[in-house]
Amino acid sequence: MRREEMLGKVRERARHGAPWDIAVIGGGATGMGVAVDAAARGFDVVLVEAHDFGKGTSSRSTKLVHGGVRYLEQGNIPLVMSALKERGLLRQNAPHLVHDLAFVVPNYSWWEAPFYGIGLKLYDLLAGKYGFGASKLLTKEETLERLPALEPEELRGGVVYYDGQFDDARLLIHLAMTATDHGATVVNYCPATKLLRDEEGYINGLIAHDEEASEDLSISAQIVVNATGVFTDEVRRMADAEAEPLMVTSQGIHLVFDRSFLKGDTALMVPRTSDGRVLFVIPWHDHAVAGTTDTPVEAPSMEPKALNEEIEFILDTAGRYLSRPPTRSDVLAVYVGLRPLVRSDGEGKTSALSRDHVIHVDTSGLLTITGGKWTTYRHMAEDCVDHAITLGRLRDEACTTKNLRIHGYREPSSEGENGEDPLAVYGADAQSIRALVKEQPKLAQRLHADLPYIAAEVVWAARAEMARSVEDVLARRTRALFLNAGAAMVMAEPVARLLATELERDEAWAATQVVKFRELAKQYMV
Repeated sequence: MRREEMLGKVRERARHGAPWDIAVIGGGATGMGVAVDAAARGFDVVLVEAHDFGKGTSSRSTKLVHGGVRYLEQGNIPLVMSALKERGLLRQNAPHLVHDLAFVVPNYSWWEAPFYGIGLKLYDLLAGKYGFGASKLLTKEETLERLPALEPEELRGGVVYYDGQFDDARLLIHLAMTATDHGATVVNYCPATKLLRDEEGYINGLIAHDEEASEDLSISAQIVVNATGVFTDEVRRMADAEAEPLMVTSQGIHLVFDRSFLKGDTALMVPRTSDGRVLFVIPWHDHAVAGTTDTPVEAPSMEPKALNEEIEFILDTAGRYLSRPPTRSDVLAVYVGLRPLVRSDGEGKTSALSRDHVIHVDTSGLLTITGGKWTTYRHMAEDCVDHAITLGRLRDEACTTKNLRIHGYREPSSEGENGEDPLAVYGADAQSIRALVKEQPKLAQRLHADLPYIAAEVVWAARAEMARSVEDVLARRTRALFLNAGAAMVMAEPVARLLATELERDEAWAATQVVKFRELAKQYMV
């Protein structure tokens, strides 16, 4: 996956005046899912992303592939069933990135065991053949065996159930590679700046700006898909300045701690917090991640900031359940994600808004898909491409992604699934990274003692995964920034040197990259 080759395809199409079947704006989970689906059906697809793939919401999730236990309480059974099915398909198609995770709901009151036990049995039932394991009641001793870091005082027992976990940004990069494996063209750092129209006023393409070459690219297409998440309305206003807002945005923050705060391989789920949300404390990449909040946001931004009250809320809530309450000084990183929520006519909290996706067609012919959640990206993409076929008058081709293996597919093994192999998340591509080390043994060097990442991963990110900056490598190709912001700041300099060599940049570029990244990393520290 090389950026210059991708740009060459876009320029070639423009020279010949040949339209693409589908042009996608947005390189997050939804847009990349559409690109994979359309390319797998044999359509000519181009995708442009304003920043890096997954820069926004798609790299900032709770790292769960789940049906959504709390949606049961809202009565949204169809969403839960759809998500549970998609959870099963994701584990089937990307076992190198999606695995089972046990969750324990601790019980401190007599009524909690039967109440949550019944609800989680319903969760099992709705999963049907896509189930990950049966829930069951636990004694106090069994609960503490699974969660040794749990506060034991007044603990009565617990309920264990099973869901899925993944690395969101890593899955997204592998979706991009899957799309290109099937012939799609994807370009990062190439924002759509204008929508093009035919003689009757219908949108038939776009102008994208390659930020590296400062070059405008003309892209004509049978249908243009807007898959820009929290920025959905901004693109819709490019088509119609008076477009009514479709989106409401809320933010959720996550705090990352040393693994010792959780211990073991089981996640903690608190089903009801003071703000009505679910709180998770989960093991992830040998760390513990606690979240999330739900705070309304007036306008979306690329780097949302955690509010002090959000940080205190998670510290306080987690501290009630953990035998060693975390403090601000224990936070290794804080990351913030924005939720693209579809506006509701009624009043109420953003946490009560539906996570169902919506497909909207503007009078200009712009096809927008928004809402939804990471787990259901594949189903959303299928729905979107079905609509694109009709609107763009494309040939009728059936969806093939239910059984489509994601790039890097490798049968799961006990070695990598539990995290012992740091390269396991690359799946089959891990062999190529090891080959780099064999060619240049110095690339085996760890970039920081507190994190498992090695120099070869930086080289691979630049050569095969379209990483263009230190941030791309440390935030999304690896997860250093999200795991330990302080360590990531130290890693910036060696990463910049490696990237400068691979991308043929000079020392001044490398120095600027280090300064820019360290400024950004400060926002990920408490």
